[in-house]
Amino acid sequence: MANLYHALVVIGLLLLAHAAYSATQHRTYLRLTEQEFTSLPADIFLQCLVSLLLTTYGVVNVAGNFREIKASADLDNRSFETVSNRPSYHMFMHRGRVLSATL
Repeated sequence: MANLYHALVVIGLLLLAHAAYSATQHRTYLRLTEQEFTSLPADIFLQCLVSLLLTTYGVVNVAGNFREIKASADLDNRSFETVSNRPSYHMFMHRGRVLSATL
């Protein structure tokens, strides 16, 4: 079954390359006939859309099962007291040492 999804990805990418080549040919034709470019023909646009859908479907199935993204996954094993503990912000060279020396 995985080979089917790999084949869908390859077919989708080949169709996308063909659509790009067709769009380039269309633009060249318009330049040679001195016509103004307004939009791509419907068949090229449809080919781009179909290739995008095939490639997306194949890639999603090749990737396998997705896992849930949890923003607090690294905080699950920590206590509340250590969550906001940032040693890089600790400062020991402050005026408190002068106050403690006079007491």
